[in-house]
Parts: sequence; C-alpha cells; structure tokens
Amino acid sequence: MEAQNPAALVASAKDAYQAADYMAAAQGFSRAAGAYQQQGDALMAAEMRNNYSVALLQSGDAQAALEAVAGTEDIFAAAADRRRQAMALGNRAAALDALDRYQEAEAAYLDSAELLRQAGEKELLADVMQSLSRLQLRTGRQLQAVASMHSALEQVEHPGLRQRMLKKLLDLPSKYLNR
Repeated sequence: MEAQNPAALVASAKDAYQAADYMAAAQGFSRAAGAYQQQGDALMAAEMRNNYSVALLQSGDAQAALEAVAGTEDIFAAAADRRRQAMALGNRAAALDALDRYQEAEAAYLDSAELLRQAGEKELLADVMQSLSRLQLRTGRQLQAVASMHSALEQVEHPGLRQRMLKKLLDLPSKYLNR
C-alpha cells in the first residue's frame, strides 16, 4: 500500500474542521497521525493525535478524545517541547472535563497552565485559565472561578471591550478589600 502524504491529509482534515465536519476532521487527523508515525516523525504524529482528540471532542465523543490524546504529553516532554506538552495536557483536561472527571481535569488544567507560564505563552495560558474558571464555576467554587478568570484576563495583551469590562468588574472586590 502506498504511503499517504501527511501534509495533504492534514490540509483536508483542517478544511473539514473549519466546515464543522468534525468526524471527517477526526478521521483525517487520525490518518495523518498514522502517516507521520510511519515516517518516523513521533512529534508530528503526537500533534496529529491531539488534533484528532480535539475533533473527537467537538463531535461529542469525549471518551475517544481522551484515549486519542493519552501519552502525547510524555512524547512532547521527552522532546522538551513545553508548548505542545501544555497543549496536550489542556486537551486531556478538556476531555476529562467533558467526562465529568473534574478533579483530574482541574489537575491537568493547572499542569498545562504552569507549563504555558514557563513557555511565555500568554494567549494559550489565558484560554486554559478560562477553561479552568468554567470548570470551577460548574463545580460550585465561585471564588476560585473568579480568581482563575482574573488570572486569565491578566494574560491578554490586547483585550477586547468585553474582556476589559469583565476585568474592571473582577477588579472591584480587590479594590474594596485593599482600602
């Protein structure tokens, strides 16, 4: 059987994802992961498994998404690629969150956030902290949720109007407490 061009598979999968055809995107990313693995490119194979996981999660299959991302953070850690390691942990956290495994999800979000801080990835850190805040809100921990959201907004270098308004609102309690 002839080896498939992984770059073409990725492009097709990205097109399907943009068109919200998440199952087709998942299949494309899965095939791309296999093609990269066949070429001996473990890092790109792991990245494609992460994309596969995201597409599966979007299609509503959280368990398969968790299985797809399993172990990829270790591959990136071995290559000292903190950014992709953090993204893999964030993808694992999102799948765990969707499976209502909140404690495990929170731990993975926190690990992801720490790696993103170390890597200086402020925008990705903001996304992770917002996800953590939503999880904390759903689990009845409003104060932690507010603190996590505040931390997320602190990372955004060029906040939009909504983000600036939310940040001002979240700054109010600390202004009154510091009087």
